Amino acid sequence: MKKLLLLTALVSVSFVNAQAYKGKGDQKFQVGANLQDEATGINVTYDYGIGENISIGVSSTYALGVDDILDADFGDRFDLKARFNANLGNVLNIDDNFDLYPGLSLSLKNFGGHIGARYFFTDGFGVYTEATFPLAKYDEDKLEPANFIHNQFAINIGASFNL
Repeated sequence: MKKLLLLTALVSVSFVNAQAYKGKGDQKFQVGANLQDEATGINVTYDYGIGENISIGVSSTYALGVDDILDADFGDRFDLKARFNANLGNVLNIDDNFDLYPGLSLSLKNFGGHIGARYFFTDGFGVYTEATFPLAKYDEDKLEPANFIHNQFAINIGASFNL
C-alpha cells in the first residue's frame, strides 16, 4: 500500500511540474504521423523558444504511403520547412501543461500556416496534434500530380518531447 501511495504522489508531482512552453531557450522535439489525402508519412519538428511566447524552428515531412497514381520520387515525397510559432498556452491560461500555437511556415514546396496543440504529461513527455495548410503554392500553374502531396491540408499527430 505504501508503494502505491508513493507512486501516486510521484505521478501527481510530475503532472504538476510539467509545463508545455517555458519561454526563451525552451526546446521542443516532436515526432509523429502525417495524415493527408493520397499519402501518409512521418513528421519531425524542432522548435526553439526565442521569447516569452515566440518560437522558431524547422519541420520535415516524408510521405511514405503515396498512391501509385501520383508517381512520386524522393524529391516529391520530402519537404523541409522553417517555422514561426506564437505560443499562447500561458496567455490562455487553460492549464500549465497545455500549449496552443498558431504559426507560419516557409517550405521547399509552399508558404503555409499551421495551428497546433500539445499537452505534456510530465516535464519531458507529451502529445501533440497539428493542422497544416498551404497559403501560397510555388508555380501553381506547373504543379504535377505528385506536387500536391505537400500542397494540401494535413494533420500531424504524435509525441512531443521537452529537451
